[in-house]
Amino acid sequence: MKYLVAILASCLLLSSPSYADYQRNKAVPVQQVLFGSVQSVRTITEQELVRDKTNGWETFGGALIGGVIGNQFGGGSGRTVATILGSMIGGSVAHNRQQNSHVIQYQLVELMIKVESGEQFMVVQDKDNQMLFNQGDKVRLVYLTDNTVRVDKAY
Repeated sequence: MKYLVAILASCLLLSSPSYADYQRNKAVPVQQVLFGSVQSVRTITEQELVRDKTNGWETFGGALIGGVIGNQFGGGSGRTVATILGSMIGGSVAHNRQQNSHVIQYQLVELMIKVESGEQFMVVQDKDNQMLFNQGDKVRLVYLTDNTVRVDKAY
């Protein structure tokens, strides 16, 4: 039992969500780096509705319990009808129960950056409260080999 608990705990720790914030002691291959200045900054709030994926199991469970309860009534073909009605009612009640869903709110920042060559780039990335940008800030665009780009301040 202790072994099972240890495995479950380690799975939870390893499956924790990762965020776009900078992480210490992490080496990432870089494809290209461009230097420039911030022309404009805009904060964007984005919301995503996340629905609970276990709703089907709850409906099945409600139908199963309703069928068991319905099977307690009647006899012969009446018992069969009661079982079917109990399953339908139990499944419907479980399905119509308040659905488990929640809203995740993301804070993003949209940066318009003019690089040294004169080109302008717009980058949208997660807002990092440790690195806030203002118009005129000197920045670098770091192109990573996984086809993503990160913007940070050039010191």
